[in-house]
Parts: sequence; structure tokens; C-alpha cells
Amino acid sequence: MLGMVRFSHTIFALPFAIAGALMARNALPPWSVLGWILLAMVGARSLAMALNRLIDRRLDAANPRTAARHLPSGRLSVTQVRVFALLSLAVLLGAVSQLPEITWWLWPVPVALFVLYPYMKRFTWACHLVLGLAIGIAPIGGWIAVTGEFAVAPVLLWAGVACWIAGFDIIYALLDVRHDRDAGIHSVPARFGEQRALRIAAGLHGVTIVLLVLAGMAASVTWPYYVGVAACGVVLAWEHLTVRPGDDARIQAAFGTANGVMSLVFLAGVIAEVGLA
Repeated sequence: MLGMVRFSHTIFALPFAIAGALMARNALPPWSVLGWILLAMVGARSLAMALNRLIDRRLDAANPRTAARHLPSGRLSVTQVRVFALLSLAVLLGAVSQLPEITWWLWPVPVALFVLYPYMKRFTWACHLVLGLAIGIAPIGGWIAVTGEFAVAPVLLWAGVACWIAGFDIIYALLDVRHDRDAGIHSVPARFGEQRALRIAAGLHGVTIVLLVLAGMAASVTWPYYVGVAACGVVLAWEHLTVRPGDDARIQAAFGTANGVMSLVFLAGVIAEVGLA
């Protein structure tokens, strides 16, 4: 079951959730609050992956790259994954119940996006943006968990992370471009071609940096935050210099390594900002 969830991918969203919590007061929140945020993120991540695997199990079975996943290969049953999804939802709800009341009213929003995203690839190449909105909600969740209210800065963070995730998901879709075209699955590479897809991903990542800067301005941060954002720009530039259509190893490196580093670099900038405030 742990192999199906791939907790390593939590590194894409968790640092931004923590960053949102730190930026909310420009200070370290109580450790208990951070603990509940962490538990909520684990529950949400596990639920999202379980739903994705359940909804996409037939598509995964038809794709040679994904046919060995737990459900298509029979290593896990549909019932087992459904039970795991329910347990993950229970963990999420348990954590949310310990946070400000507004989080209880808002938890259906990310869950609805988790359900919506797997279906989007059946209808539109804009599916990457829905994934971005689903995962990108992490920093606004962290912010609200601390303050109990909305603000401009976390909304800008949400938009920035959404563009970042959508961009690297487009890069990841390069792995399946031929299969997607044959199977009628929608993606930016399948619709626009690999080179144009890379340009679209680069554009989204450029917008990411702009939005992160605007979020910092809205939160009235100082120079350490912007140094972190600049470093994120360097990492994203390396990602785009690394990736090559048709080179699966480079695509995997761009998807996994570069984006994992990027999220940690951003968190490091926020930690430095809070430490100097």
C-alpha cells in the first residue's frame, strides 16, 4: 500500500503547506498546529493517490508504462484501495477537526478536486491545471490553519504553486505522449506536440516566479524570501535545460529531482525570512 501512495511525492506540496503556515504570522506557529497540518497533508496526499489509482485503474492497465501498478497488476484489490481511501479521509478529517473551524467547512474543496482531476484527462488537455489547483491548495491550507482566515498572499501562493505543478505535470506527460494520442487521452503534449508543450510548461513556470514574488509583496516579506524565490527560478531553469523529449531518464530527473529541490528551496527561503524577522 505504501508503494502505491509514493509518499516521496508529498515533498512537492508539504513544504508549501509549511511555508504558508510560517508566512501567515511571519513566525513559527505552535508545534501542535504544525503537527496537525502535517497529519492533514499525509491524509490528503494518501487520499488523492488512492482516488487517482481507483479512477484510472483501467487506463493504467492499458498503458505499458503503468500496467505494473498495484491495481492493474492485481497486487492490491479495489476493495483494499477503497478502504485505504476511507482511512486516509478519516485521517484528514481528524486533523482538520483540530484546526480553525473554517478548515472544517473548506475540506470538501480539495477532496472534490482530487476526484475531478483523474476524469479531466478524458475530456481536456487542461487537466494539468486542475492537478495544479488540487495540489497547489497546500499553502493556502497552511495559512488558514494558522490564522483561520483568507488573505491575498496565500491566494497568490496557491496560484503560483498551481502553475508550477501544472508545468511539471506537462513535462511528466511527455512520457506517455504516444500512448495518449493512440488511446484518446488528453494532455498538452498530445494536443500541441512535445516542443510546444515544453514552451507552455516554461511559460507556466515563469508565471510561477512572478506569482511567488507578488505573494511575498502581499505578505510584506524581506530579502531572504526573495533570495529563495530567485533560487527557485534557477532550479526551474535547470529543469528546462535538462529535459529532452524522448529521453525518459531526463524527463524523470526533471520531474522528480528538480521539483523536489525547488519546493525545499522555497521553504528554506521562508524559514530564513522567519528567522530574521
